Amino acid sequence: MNFQAKLIIAAMGLAALPLAQAQDFEDFGRVVRVQPRVEQIRMPRQECRTDYVQVPVEQQRGAGGGIVGGIVGGLLGNQVGSGNGRVAATAAGAIAGAMIGDRAENNNRPQGVQEQAVRQCRTVEAYETRTNGYDVTYEYRGQSYTTLMNRDPGNRVRLRVSVQPIDY
Repeated sequence: MNFQAKLIIAAMGLAALPLAQAQDFEDFGRVVRVQPRVEQIRMPRQECRTDYVQVPVEQQRGAGGGIVGGIVGGLLGNQVGSGNGRVAATAAGAIAGAMIGDRAENNNRPQGVQEQAVRQCRTVEAYETRTNGYDVTYEYRGQSYTTLMNRDPGNRVRLRVSVQPIDY
């Protein structure tokens, strides 16, 4: 090989040297420790239940006692009076009989009870635990590094290594 060819090859090698020094490549580091970053989030929720309570039920009033009492009272009043007094005694007997018959029928009637559903709700404080990242400690070429990652990398972490010359 002549001197000129060797000179050209050497010049090309020197020209390519800065490109060879500024390269990125990928490698793996050994994971030493993974610590999840956990936060508690307040999540209030409603808790409801249904209770059954006894509620008194108003019974319908009966009319039969008042009607029968009015007829009987009217007949008795009619027997007591005479003339115009008979009409007044019949009316008074009918009114008194109707009142006594109504009370007799409706006051002795048992009070009814009915179960009614009552829904009761309250707010309960609940907390949810969420992981929002992982503090990962790894070793690469004898040095220890810690970084925050979105997921657990496992036993090893993939690294991008950049080689750059130091300029003095």
